[in-house]
Amino acid sequence: MAKTEYFYGVHSVESLLELEPERVLTLFTLKGRDDQRLKNVLALADPFGISVQQASRDKLEKLAGQPFHQGVVAAVRPHPTLNEQDLDDLLKQNPQALLLALDQVTDPHNLGACIRTAAAMGVEAVIVSRDRSASLFNVRVVGTMLDEKALPVQQFDFTGTGVCIVMGAEDTGLRPITQSQCDQTVYIPMAGNLQSLNVSVATGMALYEACRQRNV
Repeated sequence: MAKTEYFYGVHSVESLLELEPERVLTLFTLKGRDDQRLKNVLALADPFGISVQQASRDKLEKLAGQPFHQGVVAAVRPHPTLNEQDLDDLLKQNPQALLLALDQVTDPHNLGACIRTAAAMGVEAVIVSRDRSASLFNVRVVGTMLDEKALPVQQFDFTGTGVCIVMGAEDTGLRPITQSQCDQTVYIPMAGNLQSLNVSVATGMALYEACRQRNV
């Protein structure tokens, strides 16, 4: 059985209740909190009969995995994991789909942040790589790494056909097998001596540029 996921923060929980309330199993709220923003969250949950439990700050921090939970955490039924055939069907239905692939991004907070950003940017599917990866047909695969052929991300044309943006782990980057699948590599120009960004931050910047171009 898939493991329960936890969403935290007023904005993300509100968005979840507005878009996918059927996935919310339980709301945990900070004991003693009674402000208008929390009342708005509870009002969204009420029509769906979602269980609400008051919890201590320590318990909320444990559920969220960090202290910045804003006093509300939702226990959520995870999406079912799809397979390569589902991806093939999706691309047949929408050949211009925007996809995100995460190559060995294993930190749960980074992974969750990347998935939430992908949802906000209209990404059709998030692909988590296995040890051996099949190629994506009829989709341009764009790897994010700095090599001699890499373009600044804003110079790559994300419009037209389907595109899959591939992000690597912060410590190791894209694996050689993944690099061999890329049609083009891009990088995020940075000022000063800074050479890398947190993978979830870099994902947000790359997806934003892709969406900016595709929505002009």
